[in-house]
Formats: sequence, C-alpha cells, structure tokens
Amino acid sequence: MTTTSDERARRASLRDIGDNGAGRDSTDKATGKDPHRWKVLGVGVAANGSFAAALTGLPATAVSMRADYGLAATDLGLVIGAMGLGVAVSELLWGMLTDRWGDRKVLLTGLGLTGLVLALMALLLSPVPGRIPSTTLLAGAFLMVGMIGGSLNGSSGRAVMAWFGEGERGFAMSVRQMALPAGGAAGALILPPLADGVGFQGVYGTLAALCLATTGFVWLWVSEPPEMAATMPAGTASQMSGKGPLHNGQVWKTVFGVGALCIPQVAVVTFAAIFLNDVGHLGTAAVSASIVTIQLGAAVVRVWSGHFTDRHRNRRPFLKACALLTAVVYCVLAGFVAIDTALPQSGGALVAAVVVALVAGGIVASSWHGIAFTELASIAGIAHTGTALGLGNTFAFGAYFLAPMAIPHVLERANWSGVWLAAAVAALAAFVLFPKVAPAAVR
Repeated sequence: MTTTSDERARRASLRDIGDNGAGRDSTDKATGKDPHRWKVLGVGVAANGSFAAALTGLPATAVSMRADYGLAATDLGLVIGAMGLGVAVSELLWGMLTDRWGDRKVLLTGLGLTGLVLALMALLLSPVPGRIPSTTLLAGAFLMVGMIGGSLNGSSGRAVMAWFGEGERGFAMSVRQMALPAGGAAGALILPPLADGVGFQGVYGTLAALCLATTGFVWLWVSEPPEMAATMPAGTASQMSGKGPLHNGQVWKTVFGVGALCIPQVAVVTFAAIFLNDVGHLGTAAVSASIVTIQLGAAVVRVWSGHFTDRHRNRRPFLKACALLTAVVYCVLAGFVAIDTALPQSGGALVAAVVVALVAGGIVASSWHGIAFTELASIAGIAHTGTALGLGNTFAFGAYFLAPMAIPHVLERANWSGVWLAAAVAALAAFVLFPKVAPAAVR
C-alpha cells in the first residue's frame, strides 16, 4: 500500500513527539527564533491594549457620562455592561473565523471596524447642546464596540502562538495578557480628563485614533510565519486527529476552569473599593493605593509566571496551584472579615490584615491568565487556536458580566464573609476543573 507524503509527514511528527519532549524541541527549532516575532508580540500587545483602553477606560468616565447623557443609575449600568456582553457573545464566532481566515485578516477587520464605530460615535453619539442621544442608541453602540472588539483576543493570541515556540509561549502570552490591565489603566487615566475637558467627542475620537493607528502596525508586521505549514503537524493530539476544540473534553474542562477562576478576580476588581470603605473604613487615597498595588502586582506576576512555566514546563500544575492558593487566601480573608464583624473594636491590626489578604488574593487571582490561555491553545493546537481562545474568552467575559450582578445578592444574604467564601468556592471549582496531566502529544 502506497504511503502518501501527508501520511509520512504525520508519522514523522508523531515520532518527534514523545514523552522525552522531543516534539517541543523540534517545535522550538521550527518557530519562535525569528526576531520578527517580537514585532508580532508588540502588535498583539498594542491591539489588546487599544481595546482595553475602551473596555476599562470608558467605564471610568461614568461620572461625566451620567451627567452629560442625563442617565439614571440603571441606565448607566446598562450602557457600561453592554460592552462586556458584546465581547462575551462574539468571542467564539471571532475565534472560529480566525482559524478560517487567519489572524492578520481578523485583526485588520476587528481593529479597523472598532476604530470606525468609535469615530462614528464621536460624530453622531456625543452629547452636544440641543442633542442628547438616547440610552438605547448609546447602549447599542457600546454593545457593537464589544462585539467587534472581541475579535482581538483570539486573533492576537493565535498570532503570538504561531510565531513563538513552545519554550517561549507562556512568557509571550503572559506579556500579551498584561496589555489588558495596562491598556485599561491608560484608558482610565486619560479618558476621564478628556470627558471633563473636551467632552465625549474627544473620548471616542482618541480611542478611534488609537485603534486605527494599531491597524497600521498590523498591516505592516503581522503575517503567518514561513514555518507555519511545517510546524502545524507537530502540534497537539487534537490537531493531528482532526478533533476540533468544541469536541475536546480537555478544552471544555479548561474553559470552565477559566470562567470559575475569573469570579474571585472579578469580585476584587469590581467591589474592592466598596469593601475597603465599608469594612476597613479606608479613605480614597488608601483605597486607590490598595487597588493600584493589586493591578501592578498582578502585571508583574503575570510576566513572571509566563517565564517560570516556560522554564519548568509546568503550566497545568501552576494553574492548579494558583487556583488552590486563591481559594486559601480568600478563605483567610473571609475569616478576618468574620472576626472583624464579631469584634467591632478589634483595632487597626485586623484592618491591616484584611487589606493585606485582599491585596494578596487580588494578585493571585489575576496572575494566571497568560498561562491558562497558553495551555488552552496548546491543547487545541495551532490550527484551532482562535476557536479555543475565543471559547475561553467567552467564559471569562461571561464571568465578568454575571459575577457583578450576583455579588450584591450574596452580600445582602451573607455579608462580605459570604462573598469571599463564594469566591473561594469558585476557585476550588477551578482547581477541580483544570486538567491534571498534559496529553501525551504535548508533554
């Protein structure tokens, strides 16, 4: 029986992939050594940072938005939440399109259209004397920005996975993920003064210019590496068997784990200020310092964790350890809060312990994203990276949308101790869900 060239290539790749890690070594030699990969990573960081500036920066203009658009509190929540909802419902579709079209086309389409929509918002949906856009139109525009901007997560991740070898992917993906808090921080720093000074035409116009400028860098620098065709056969078991991520149990366990471990992170990101004010009775400066410490700590640990897991090749044990440590820290935090509630005159030492536990929990709960998405893409294989990352982001942004709505109900029934215990339970669920042992094809 004659053996085709494709079959010979597949068998050769299978021989390269063994328990001794030879498959990884061959992948490292084939990809990830071209200096151009750093430009691709830079574009991925810029793309994610551009969208994060809108995703996090626009909610930071909430005070000006409420006043300029004349929004009630419920309307303001609807408008701000619409963008996150748009990301959650569109991620999987964009991921599948990325696998079909390639990361370059999706990045160009997503960034270009996001910039266009924001430019139209600057022209048509900015409040001016005599014309205040309706809440429905504004929420619809925010929803559209989220739905289009959701294209950037999976496509930029696929580009990074394609250009970096196995020994560098954890670090590269963690740097890409760091762009989310960094871009969000930049947006939160720049956009509120713009809203106060020049109005929302300046806000939307600035975001549009940022997206369109990044589109130019995508056009210049993003392409598939020359070795892509040669390296794809040496991917994961699911890729070589033709089994897509939607039919892969390891992928589903990982994305459910991602969604679960986002819950404790969201709890801190969305309610830390209220918690520290209600329980710790801290002023604005102390609250801000605590939140900045969490964000900076998370950014540093994200990059470190990528380098650490690349060096030790232990992404799955790291994810499980991170989930378990998150659960432990949040249980400790819940205990401190319970003691503080039972002993109102406990003093400053207990308040300090509460703040330290909250900061530590926030950092640990925000440090794992690059590792989880690298492992998710590795399970699915390069050919299915866009779909897998889109699915993971669907669960992540789903948690970002649902958790803030659930937390007030938990708080009403079980006070802050109940909130942090619920977050600990979610982290334990992630610990159980994350797969234990890497498949033979990527060990």
